[in-house]
Amino acid sequence: MQTETSKPWNWMLFPFSSVKAGPDCLFAASIGHGIYQIDAESNWKKLDHGMEEHANVNRLQLQHELLHACTNSGLYEWNGDAWENDGLTIPCYQYRKIGGSSYAATEYGLWSKASSRWEQIACNDKRVYDFINLPQYLILAHESGVSLYDRFMDDWAHFELETSVTSLAVFKGHLIGTSDKGELLIGDKKGRFDRVRFGKPFIFSVLAKGNDIYVCTDRGLFQLAYICNQVTLLSVKLGCPVTDIDMQNGNLYMATLFQGIQTVSV
Repeated sequence: MQTETSKPWNWMLFPFSSVKAGPDCLFAASIGHGIYQIDAESNWKKLDHGMEEHANVNRLQLQHELLHACTNSGLYEWNGDAWENDGLTIPCYQYRKIGGSSYAATEYGLWSKASSRWEQIACNDKRVYDFINLPQYLILAHESGVSLYDRFMDDWAHFELETSVTSLAVFKGHLIGTSDKGELLIGDKKGRFDRVRFGKPFIFSVLAKGNDIYVCTDRGLFQLAYICNQVTLLSVKLGCPVTDIDMQNGNLYMATLFQGIQTVSV
């Protein structure tokens, strides 16, 4: 492992793809340069044991105080000393643990693990990028649109949008998504989606933090707002491409492509 103690905490200007705030440190994933832990004294430590040197990390997730990395070679869990594969060795894009079950969005559908074994449970023939697990609905974002499973009706609805949907959130009762073309997708609650562009920004993802929805773009970070019956963007941080965010103790941490890990007080 390598520790950097002589430079400021945001010295490493690798392109970062994900950031997660732990109780007393940050975790940040760079594109092609590994995963790092940043402690309260602004020291960097590379978490490289057990992980391929140039692994592409799509997302970090901190669930039940356990750090997971969704990578192009599978799902990994950090045990405090090294990365261990969590049983999935296929490309993974999202991970969440809900109750006693784990869920992973992968190159080959959505997988679930209730005990010690992973099983495919939905959209086996599609690349799934994100999902939302609600009491009544399971909603998947995948390579050709959105799929929704109604638990009460035991029925699937598939919305083919002719674009890959890469992230999902719920805003004011509307399903919100992002496409691989940089658009914001807004559901009308009737099975249709409006495609919206806000000028030049290319939208990477939408993320729910508390009651707020944040939008990561190549022009900066925005917050979704509903003004005069229209969805709009309010700027939070402009001037650098933001790929991911997390919040902790009144601070908002941003993973950026060119300016390291940035912080904004909220």
